[in-house]
Amino acid sequence: MILIGVDPHKSTHTATAVEPASNRQIGSLRIEASLAEYRLLLTWARTWPQRTWAVENANGLGRHLAQWLIARGERVVDVPAAATSRVRELSRGGRRKNDQIDAAAAATVAYLHGDSREVGAEDHTTALALLDERRVNLAQARVRTVNQLHALMRDLLPGGAPAQLSADQAATLLRAVRPTGDVEKVRKDLARDLVAEIRTLDKRLTENSARMQALVEAADSTLMSTPGIGPVMAARLIGRVGRASRFPTAAAFANYAGAAPVEIASADKARHRLSRSGDRQLNSVLHTIAVVQIRMPNSPGHAYYQRKLSEGKTAKEAKRCLKRRLADHVWRVMLGDERRVKSRLTAAA
Repeated sequence: MILIGVDPHKSTHTATAVEPASNRQIGSLRIEASLAEYRLLLTWARTWPQRTWAVENANGLGRHLAQWLIARGERVVDVPAAATSRVRELSRGGRRKNDQIDAAAAATVAYLHGDSREVGAEDHTTALALLDERRVNLAQARVRTVNQLHALMRDLLPGGAPAQLSADQAATLLRAVRPTGDVEKVRKDLARDLVAEIRTLDKRLTENSARMQALVEAADSTLMSTPGIGPVMAARLIGRVGRASRFPTAAAFANYAGAAPVEIASADKARHRLSRSGDRQLNSVLHTIAVVQIRMPNSPGHAYYQRKLSEGKTAKEAKRCLKRRLADHVWRVMLGDERRVKSRLTAAA
């Protein structure tokens, strides 16, 4: 088995073949980032029939090359940039750095240190992550547009518009405005443009949500059966987590999501605080689900929250306990969905 480490850059990629048993470099190739050069790289790599590609940052700069290789039947593992940096630091030569050294370090990490992770072909998980990113951008654009509309409405109407302003409400208010000069006419025209933009953004957000729901249902996910988890939250969870099986335990998942409490030193008794590490966007999803369940009287989360309050915990402590419990629940549901889909595919094959 030969490991081919790849140090990717925006315009060039450097590959180094390493013999794992001796950690000896047996070949290196630098290519331009183009399809023709990709084919040249694969032809060069076929010198070694048994090979594995170790691509540094395979979900970033190395994503295109990694997915291109996977589509052609190659085995690819992702190596974090921080891990290759450690290898360079501890190896002979100290802090020396160039593309060939980085590529060799990626291969070394993949074989010796266990920091690598196998990369799979892009699927519905990637599609949901893209839709979620697009939704965040649309929502931010809508907030900016509504704020601009509020600023204009303050100068067009006494007291301005209400805080929760929809496009229809703004259009109704604007119809009552009778501009008396050029300045007010411009303000009203601009406000009409902003109302039209808000309608467009609302339509795109609705379409985005519908596409998310269709993909979640196509993935045979049961996340939406949990109170507080709709299409958007389910899509965000799947897009952020990917395969639940990459976490060996529910505790590992909770730690990754920043939902596992951290013990802090105290002279009187052991105390805990919220973890500030982990995936903060995933933590935000768990927080949203917890808040929604607390407000739903018939939900299991509401009953659990009230039980924790009756035990003497504060509202913050009870919510923290609920987030930790939800992290366990989400991991179990996603793991069950993954296993069910895998078994169905195995049976069909």
